[in-house]
Amino acid sequence: MTSILTGRATHRVRRGYRSALRGVDRFGHRALFFGTAIASTGKALRRYRPETLRAIAEVGLGTGLLAAVGGSVVIIGFITLFAGATVAVQGYNSLGDIGIEALTGFLSAYLNVRVVCPVTAGIGLAATIGAGTTAQLGAMRISEEIDALEVMAVRSVPYLVGTRLLAGMATVVPLYAVALVTSFVASRLTTVLVLGQSGGVYDHYFSTFLVPADVLWSFVQVIVMAFVVMLIHTYYGYHATGGPAGVGTATGRAVRLSLIAVVTVTLAVALALYGSARAVHLAA
Repeated sequence: MTSILTGRATHRVRRGYRSALRGVDRFGHRALFFGTAIASTGKALRRYRPETLRAIAEVGLGTGLLAAVGGSVVIIGFITLFAGATVAVQGYNSLGDIGIEALTGFLSAYLNVRVVCPVTAGIGLAATIGAGTTAQLGAMRISEEIDALEVMAVRSVPYLVGTRLLAGMATVVPLYAVALVTSFVASRLTTVLVLGQSGGVYDHYFSTFLVPADVLWSFVQVIVMAFVVMLIHTYYGYHATGGPAGVGTATGRAVRLSLIAVVTVTLAVALALYGSARAVHLAA
């Protein structure tokens, strides 16, 4: 009996050891790919400018059905539109319970910039641009198009991954600008036209609590989000296996991990910028 228990314990230790080694190997493989992809952006900008411009147009306007409805701009705009309206409705009702619903403009300026709009835009990026990138690269991998590029002496990482990283960085700023403006407009229209608050009261508290530095850091936060999201999705698409079903699996895993990354980046930025703050700043 003792020998059996010892054998089982040894087996569990060995299995745990092999699992840990596989985890370290996966981490090293991803880190190597991420480093190579980041380094390839310079070569992609120098040698593959037409492909970079094509990727920018594809990321910004979308392809197929996504392009038919207006591309990523419309999708992210609609998502942040409803997010801003939700902030207005919830904020007005919650503040109204304690008699200070006039501060709804404060919530719009404070929450939309710091949390709601960046997270919503990050989710939209992962669900539209990121998922499309994974599916596209995965389809190229299983159809051996990536191998064909290598055979023709075309570096596949700069040509396929580096160009898409540059495209994501180039399009995220205007996309997020549209998203931020849309959330502000939705919050104001909902508060003034639907909930009946005075426009002057809303504008006063909104302009008082809107800190320009927060808006700038919000753009920085979204740029970091987009960079991480594009790295994740290009990795899963570039290494997709298992035919069409494998591409679907890779896309699902990439979206799941990118959503976690979006929330993690938001938490890290919030702790770095506002973690030690003990008061609400009324102006910049």
